[in-house]
Amino acid sequence: MPMVPEAAVAMLACTRIGAVHTVVFGGFSPEALSGRIIDSDAKVVITADEGVRGGRAVPLKKNVDEALTNPEVRTISKVMVLKRTGGDVAWHEHRDVWWHEATENASEVCPPEEMSAEDPLFILYTSGSTGKPKGVLHTTGGYLVYATMTFKYVFDYQPGETFWCTADVGWITGHTYLIYGPLANGAKTILFEGVPNYPDTSRMSEVVDKHQVNILYTAPTAIRALMAKGDEAVKGTTRDSLRIMGSVGEPINPEAWEWYYKTIGNEQSPIVDTWWQTETGGILITPLPGATELKPGSATRPFFGVQPALVDNMGNIVDGATEGNLVILDSWPGQMRTVYGDHDRFEQTYFSTFKGMYFTGDGARVMKMVTTGLPAVLMTYLTSLVTEWVPQRLNLRWLLSIRLLKPQS
Repeated sequence: MPMVPEAAVAMLACTRIGAVHTVVFGGFSPEALSGRIIDSDAKVVITADEGVRGGRAVPLKKNVDEALTNPEVRTISKVMVLKRTGGDVAWHEHRDVWWHEATENASEVCPPEEMSAEDPLFILYTSGSTGKPKGVLHTTGGYLVYATMTFKYVFDYQPGETFWCTADVGWITGHTYLIYGPLANGAKTILFEGVPNYPDTSRMSEVVDKHQVNILYTAPTAIRALMAKGDEAVKGTTRDSLRIMGSVGEPINPEAWEWYYKTIGNEQSPIVDTWWQTETGGILITPLPGATELKPGSATRPFFGVQPALVDNMGNIVDGATEGNLVILDSWPGQMRTVYGDHDRFEQTYFSTFKGMYFTGDGARVMKMVTTGLPAVLMTYLTSLVTEWVPQRLNLRWLLSIRLLKPQS
């Protein structure tokens, strides 16, 4: 689906009737789509005739049709098609259904299906370094609790504010901080069908002004692309409505952080540099606005109840200002429950490298700084492991006991 309101409607409709959704990014190939259909045993595909991105049409229905020609795709009974552009599409009688026709006479009464906390909510596929993509399964109770809580406290959401997460709904950021987290808190959330620098580099700033965005959550890639254009990125705009800004998806370098803070945020909006994964369901390491001292390029401290640590390559927890492999020592509500259809792969991928610890696949660095005479511990996460860097971990229990540290420690 493109980034249109019907994408959110489809997700929430699945949730209401107890169906498990698996959203696929619209830019993926037919082969990638067919693989996800086969693995998930999906029964229905919801798509659009075309999407629109950067002024160009994306042939979504055509890609779906091609994906369904795979002889291993045997479970699809219906394809529901939203008329987005009105472009010509091939039509398969008895299989394809127009969205507007299906919804025209639909009843407005649809009692919600009662679900248990551990019932599946959705599957979201993430590509591994090798092998077929992993179907990350998140559950109804834990995921929704964590999405709701992290949205409220990480972004210091206040009733009536407008939130804009620029992520596509096909990614976990779009699930958690575009749909579920904001809506569970009653927030106004913006779906943006486009790219931040089209038709010009001031597009993102224009959207902020037009819709009076209070909280902006975007990726370092977008920030750096805008930074390359300098003041053109904010030409003719004020961004006075911004109160908090966030960064997600990859480490943000200090230069981009500073530009984001000074140019987009007018040196008025604190930045929450967040670290998390598809598998974690929500943010694990982040500053809290107004409560955590900010450091460019650092995700700073763990969220409530999260117990990160650094370990060496033997699995020994390492303390102090050092680098290591980032692990999580105990569970949290938003944690994935399994790899769909392959629980052995779940255990092997995340819990076999370091026994009894969730291995993130990332490395991290712990630094100690002296601020107003007291030590503060900050964490900077590094890029995902590259081929020549063996799995490593990191120790962050100090984060939970920071108030117990002595001034000289």
